Amino acid sequence: MKLAASQYAMTLFADFDAFAENLIDHCREAKDAGAELLLLPEYAAMVMTGLLAPDVRADLHASIAELQQFLPRWLELSEEIARNLDIVFCPGSAPVKDSDGHYRNRAWLFGPDGMIGHQDKIMMTRFEKEQWGISSGQGLKAFDTPIGRLGMLICYDNEFPMLARRLAERDADLILAPSCTDTEAGYYRVRIGAQARALENQIAVLVSPTAGSAPWSPAVDENFGKSALYVPSDYGMPPSGVIGESESVFTEASRWSFFDIDLDAVRLLRREGQVFTRRDWPDQFGKH
Repeated sequence: MKLAASQYAMTLFADFDAFAENLIDHCREAKDAGAELLLLPEYAAMVMTGLLAPDVRADLHASIAELQQFLPRWLELSEEIARNLDIVFCPGSAPVKDSDGHYRNRAWLFGPDGMIGHQDKIMMTRFEKEQWGISSGQGLKAFDTPIGRLGMLICYDNEFPMLARRLAERDADLILAPSCTDTEAGYYRVRIGAQARALENQIAVLVSPTAGSAPWSPAVDENFGKSALYVPSDYGMPPSGVIGESESVFTEASRWSFFDIDLDAVRLLRREGQVFTRRDWPDQFGKH
């Protein structure tokens, strides 16, 4: 199957209709290339704060408060895209104000039949916790989709081995890793974490980052990262464990990267690979 991960640019739009037209065109481009699953990054929804008045979008807390008005239309649009294009679609994440008054970083998953579910980010970065006031989510989910069982680890979550291990125990075949990093060092932390999770769990990990510069936003003003697909280094896979990566860590325009993968071949490694890291995981405990 063909997977598509976007380097998604934080672009200013004149109004919601212009934003929606751009998102539809972007997704149609991936569908026309043959992609069955499309992934957008963490905080992709923050591009809509550009629709707010300059003084509001320049205020960190005011911007996420006022973003809430756009989220129902964005989710409706995302569901329409998935239905109309007959794809599995993660439109990225947004800071969502829950009924308890706390904001959580939430990513959604849609399929040809509508919404499949959502996943909250578990581990908060210092910026989210100390400056932005975003709270941790609870619980990890595995989603059954037309292309297989998927899990989601949002950005920083990929740097914590036990989270991916829980998804492996729930028989996920592919982890979606939407990310948003404002330095090259942040990008490499996520990259190293995502590739390590693929190795440890004999699983595939697909990464999509925010891209470009948005000086009008205190939250997503600078964005570095590569879209990529990582797999175990084993039979039938690239020795590097890298199916592919986008060319540059920085771009001012949204760009798709496309990756072909056979998830059955990844599953086979768990039974007939050179090593059994997934099976042997428990053996590392209590043997020191």
